[in-house]
Amino acid sequence: MLLIGLGGCATVSPPSAPKPPIPEWESNKLIESIKQRDEQFRSLRALVQVDYTGPEGKHGFQEAVIVQRPDRLRLDTLTFLGAILIFTASDKEIIGYHPREGVFVRARPTRENLRRYTQIPLELQEITMLLMGLPPVEAGAPWKQEGNTLVLSPNGRKRDVLTFESHQPVPTKWERFNDDGKVELSAQFNDYASTPAGIFPLGLIMEAPLQKKKLGIRYKEPEFNGAIPPEQFTQQIPAHVKEVPIEAVGD
Repeated sequence: MLLIGLGGCATVSPPSAPKPPIPEWESNKLIESIKQRDEQFRSLRALVQVDYTGPEGKHGFQEAVIVQRPDRLRLDTLTFLGAILIFTASDKEIIGYHPREGVFVRARPTRENLRRYTQIPLELQEITMLLMGLPPVEAGAPWKQEGNTLVLSPNGRKRDVLTFESHQPVPTKWERFNDDGKVELSAQFNDYASTPAGIFPLGLIMEAPLQKKKLGIRYKEPEFNGAIPPEQFTQQIPAHVKEVPIEAVGD
């Protein structure tokens, strides 16, 4: 970059130091990292900025996220006037409370029902992993290494692909392929930062290419592994609120 000094002379800023190359990771180091991180991150509280892009358009909002692995989740969608949606999920049921509409939804925690509320086409235990910066893979599944990539095939076929393009043995990208060999869902893990629980990606970008949907998440001051009361993950129907079937919730 050229800088013009007071005397009219041009000075040149010193070149930035070249970044060291990404290490060529050994597979045992990567598998060990997956297992270790699975144990390090058990619960999460955070305020997040969400940016969604899909066929119906773009919109952004803030959300209060509470996760207790393996199968407890709470998402409060916030505005300056308060929450417009309180979503809770457990292994027993999911509940969506829409205060403005006075609507209460109760349903089984199936993959399809979860997708309606989270836009993430995964099982509940996989969603809680992903929201905690963990690729939803089975560390003990059969695998093969291709450079800094691990291909995990829990069903004997190519399914989950993990990439480790970082100076630390942490995942930078996860892809899940369907039976036709097309990417069904992917996630990029960005901006790793040090936390008391371990290094954590403050940025998460999820894409469902076949549905042309993209979800960007930015974490603000996440808190890990604290005690979370069980009642945070369920709701009682308020008085004068109408309970409707989940089919009433749009896709």
